Amino acid sequence: MSESFVGDREDAPLPPLGNEQLPLTGERTVPGIPEENYWFRRHEVVYRDLLPRCAGRRILEAGAGEGYGANMIADVAAHVTGLDYDVTAVEHIRARYPRVEMLHGNLAELPLADAAVDVVVNFQVIEHLWDQAQFLRECFRVLAPGGELLISTPNRITFSPGRDTPLNPFHTRELDAAELTALLEEAGFTVSLMTGVHHGERLKSLDAKHGGSFIGAQIDRALAGEPWPEELARDVEGITTDDFALLEDDIDASLDLVAVGVKGTVR
Repeated sequence: MSESFVGDREDAPLPPLGNEQLPLTGERTVPGIPEENYWFRRHEVVYRDLLPRCAGRRILEAGAGEGYGANMIADVAAHVTGLDYDVTAVEHIRARYPRVEMLHGNLAELPLADAAVDVVVNFQVIEHLWDQAQFLRECFRVLAPGGELLISTPNRITFSPGRDTPLNPFHTRELDAAELTALLEEAGFTVSLMTGVHHGERLKSLDAKHGGSFIGAQIDRALAGEPWPEELARDVEGITTDDFALLEDDIDASLDLVAVGVKGTVR
């Protein structure tokens, strides 16, 4: 890990998205695309709600994706290092989010020394990995004693219901809460929090409005290659992070799982 620290750039304007935006492939979500707004806000709410755990600490975001999350973390952290295997994503983050020190590397062999960071952030990534256990062992290694792994992943029970293989072709293995807990504990972590992302009241109303599933209405249109009805497009574009809630109750009904694993005794 480089010892250099990126200077404070909070007041520097970001370059326009324009042609510099990463393409929307289905592998990661990106900001600024109206039709993608539901998925973007569903992911963004986890960053927002777990941000206090990053305050004043050394952070590694393992699997930084488009980089918007690492940039959010940079508002409160002592230092943020991002890591991604995709060279295009690495170059994009370096250009657009200069507060993030960006590394290129493999998540199965994190290019950091033992006990190098206080928090590892891994949101919507582990489901893409072939060797999830090896990755979690690496997270445990690079965390300082008492450090935390913040992790989110689609809930297999609701994301790919009744299937042996994931619906998303970019996913290798999806997990339910019990399976995620077991993986974390096998890697040496104590699970201090297991919660989940749920629709808030407005999204529940939109579920009813769009035939019982707001998600299904979006996916059906995308798979059919049909233009979205104006009302559906307007509803998707209007979603905010406040339309989602993180709840510990009814974990198996959650959309995404959100867990905190601690290296050492729970404080």
